[in-house]
Amino acid sequence: MGKTVQVIPHITDEIKDGIRKGAGDADICLVEIGGTVGDIESLPFLEAIRQMGVELGHDRVVYVHLTLVPYISTSSEIKTKPTQHSVKELRSIGIQPDILVCRSEKPLPDEERRKIALFTNVQQKAVISAWDADDLYKIPAMMHEQGLDEIVTRQLGLDLPPADLHEWAAIVEANQNPTAEVNIAMVGKYMGLKDSYISLVEALQHGGIHNRTRVNITYIESRDIEENGIDCLRGMDGIVVPGGFGDRGIEGKIEAVRYARENGIPYLGICLGMQVAVIEAARNLAGLKGAMSTEFDRDTEHPVIALITEWRDKTGGTEERSEESDMGGTMRLGAQAVTLEQGSLAAKAYGQTQIEERHRHRYEVNNNYRDVLSKAGLRFSGLSVDDLVEMVEIPDHPFFLASQFHPEFTSNPRDGHPLFKSFIGAVRKFSEGAMPEAVEA
Repeated sequence: MGKTVQVIPHITDEIKDGIRKGAGDADICLVEIGGTVGDIESLPFLEAIRQMGVELGHDRVVYVHLTLVPYISTSSEIKTKPTQHSVKELRSIGIQPDILVCRSEKPLPDEERRKIALFTNVQQKAVISAWDADDLYKIPAMMHEQGLDEIVTRQLGLDLPPADLHEWAAIVEANQNPTAEVNIAMVGKYMGLKDSYISLVEALQHGGIHNRTRVNITYIESRDIEENGIDCLRGMDGIVVPGGFGDRGIEGKIEAVRYARENGIPYLGICLGMQVAVIEAARNLAGLKGAMSTEFDRDTEHPVIALITEWRDKTGGTEERSEESDMGGTMRLGAQAVTLEQGSLAAKAYGQTQIEERHRHRYEVNNNYRDVLSKAGLRFSGLSVDDLVEMVEIPDHPFFLASQFHPEFTSNPRDGHPLFKSFIGAVRKFSEGAMPEAVEA
């Protein structure tokens, strides 16, 4: 009490403590510090890892510095000066990089690598060229061929067998040589910034890799459907509605769900994409006129989606929230258990009935409407430990599945994710005419 909070040692000690806690029992802890060397925002973090290098010793810490090596096309020159200057700035605060990963448009010639090594005090073999690749998944092999993994393991004193990259090779081969091609419409509200959906986009691509299918995604602003109709969805082999907040474009998303349901087009809804699927079913299958979420209309006659004030978390504890609660502090967050109904499309996709998935939302399906919606044809195929709806599907549809959770967060190129692999498989069958032909709405 009464002490002045200082960047050093108080803030840097907290950063170091956070790194140690994050590492847990892992053998290797990979710490990424973003930004640019010299920016004031990153200085406390750089100082913290400098201190850790001193405390742990050189045989337990490896500094890898990512730098830019621009290519000037008008003069056909590779400029190494930005890398030299960046390393100079890093060394001025006490960090000597062990490895340089140099981002460039083209592979670095040996002459430039020698020059960089000379002016940065880094061994030439540790100057790694990271040029533009035509396939993201070729990068691990690119790094391996230059010995990046061997340099790291040697410095850390790790006795490990040679890296086995056959899984990565299989991913690249499947990605480069698809046997089919599908077109998927992603209907959302943040289409001006496609990185908003980057995890979902990658998960769809992972599903494509595992089905040897090239996935072409058409990004559709949901308000365009409200203003111009559903013509933009014609010719699509599948429709995805992702998560989001706020009422802008909500009716366009509901119309996209209706188009997919009535035309037998494979549909995958994520988070809000599940909620609009419930709203659409309430309106057009159960006949609940004006059904809506209280997030968008607090006075709706049929609040099929509403704010649940209390639920149990993963540990069995109770969480509470209200309309006045801070949005970030009252979300249902993190991995939680889900029970899938035996024989459901969801259970078939996962190959099991007990799963755990990550969440990030506030509003839930109103359980008071489950009976009427079930009788209308909507199946609640996934439930949480405290009986909240986690997944819905329509049994008499070729593929109509939606989740309250975010499965894209746990997808990866090697394993994919059951939902996305199943969805892309269904989309491919639809595109090949293996499913019932679509009919006009």
